[in-house]
Amino acid sequence: MAETGTVAAHGSNEPGWQTLVTDWSADKQTFQVPWGKAMMWIFLLSDTFIFTCFLTGYMNVRVSTPVPWPNPSEVFALEVFGVSVPLLLIGIMTFDLITSSGTMALAVNYGYRRDRGRAAALMLMTAAIGAIFVGMQAFEWTKLIVEEGIRPWGNPMGASQFGATFFMITGFHGLHVSAGVVYLTIVAMKVLRGDYEKKGYEIVEIVGLYWHFVDLVWVFIFAFFYLW
Repeated sequence: MAETGTVAAHGSNEPGWQTLVTDWSADKQTFQVPWGKAMMWIFLLSDTFIFTCFLTGYMNVRVSTPVPWPNPSEVFALEVFGVSVPLLLIGIMTFDLITSSGTMALAVNYGYRRDRGRAAALMLMTAAIGAIFVGMQAFEWTKLIVEEGIRPWGNPMGASQFGATFFMITGFHGLHVSAGVVYLTIVAMKVLRGDYEKKGYEIVEIVGLYWHFVDLVWVFIFAFFYLW
């Protein structure tokens, strides 16, 4: 009787197990999200943790150091016709990245319309704007190192930790922008060539997610480093 009961129990559960095996072997998705987009979100989430740690460490150093912190209006001033203009270059860099977010959003829109010509053109425009940002950042670094004498291990204008935190965080962000410029250019050329005609243009949105993340991170860096 016990054996009969066991068989009956297994028999009642068998359809459920068969359904599970069928679903598993069919590779069904719980959420209708493309793998490429899901992986990009996971990457961006991990990157968010890294930038959060960097900025949190910066805040801790900033409030705990007994040495006066350099005045951003003086450190990042740009001389124009003999007049020192505070944060002029940084304002241009910020406007540059905000503009690139607009062109990237338009590229995604045209990508889903399958207008590959305009999508690729806007992506290349976004990459060009990003390259301009990297060029301006290189100019800013050169000015601080050559003219101001700021180093990662020292700073004649105040707290020595300023150079270390500034070069680490802005350098890490600049590396992301540089990688984004390369990424945008490669995908734009493939879009223009028609490589995504059959499988769709979700890749444009995935690139857009990365680029908008880079722009958003710069907003926080701008607020913490240049306005505080």
